[in-house]
Amino acid sequence: MKIIKFVFVSILLASLFGCVSQKKFTELEEQVNNLKRNNSQLEQKLEEVNSEKTALEDEIKYANDRISILKEQRDELAKELESLQDAHSKLNESYDALEQNSSQALAENSKQNRELLKKLEDKEKALAEDQARLEKLQKDLKSRSDRIEELESLIAEKESKMRNLKDNLSKALMNFEGKGLSVELRDGKVYVSMENKLLFASGSWNVGSEGTKAVNELGKVLAENPDIAVLIEGHTDDVPFGGNGPLKDNWDLSTKRATEVLKLLLQNSDIDPQNLTAAGKGEFDPVASNETKEGKAKNRRIEVVLTPKLDEISKMLSE
Repeated sequence: MKIIKFVFVSILLASLFGCVSQKKFTELEEQVNNLKRNNSQLEQKLEEVNSEKTALEDEIKYANDRISILKEQRDELAKELESLQDAHSKLNESYDALEQNSSQALAENSKQNRELLKKLEDKEKALAEDQARLEKLQKDLKSRSDRIEELESLIAEKESKMRNLKDNLSKALMNFEGKGLSVELRDGKVYVSMENKLLFASGSWNVGSEGTKAVNELGKVLAENPDIAVLIEGHTDDVPFGGNGPLKDNWDLSTKRATEVLKLLLQNSDIDPQNLTAAGKGEFDPVASNETKEGKAKNRRIEVVLTPKLDEISKMLSE
């Protein structure tokens, strides 16, 4: 800009003070105009350059700011990396130590696991055996429970039968009540007690007419109950038997009287002889004191003991 002004002034001075031709002046003027145009273009370019320079300076400033920020971030990341590398190194050391310890621990755990597995297998085996025993016990218990129910049913049935038998005998022999005859249900058995005064004369074993009637009525009921065992027991008081023919003592007398009642019952063909048993007990099973006349009379008796046959129950119990 200053150069152009200097050239312009120089030309002007030359035109004033020197002898310059018109042509030369025209050339100089044209040069001046070209210079002005060039100057204008240069000034315009200069402004563009200055504008670009400003923009570049701004970009440089921004870039420098970013570089500063990135440096700070780099430094922080470097610190973090260093910290992570340190932590990684420590983790590797810990892992190595843990791996070494784990091998020992695993070996120990493996041993313990084998021992526990063996114990578990033994427990399972014992449990299986206990379970098998329990199932067998439950099965046996169920079987026994069923047998008990069946036994109870049979016993209840026989008890009911014996009650009916006692009632039937009481009805059949009611005409002999007050004549030394009694019917009693005791301990699941029916006892028909007949004093000697109803059956025999003193010292005799032959059954009298009134006694024969009583025994015949008894026989009718027994014939209707073939599943009843009949025990005919002869009893005396404690007065010694004086002896008469083949009989020597109270044992003989009590047995003979029981046998005579048995034979009388067998006159009823519907009675099974296998159901009858005769026995003599002499004076050794009294029901009253032999110190009184009344007591002696009660002790001199035939006692017919009726018992339900327990074959089914015995069979069940033996199984």
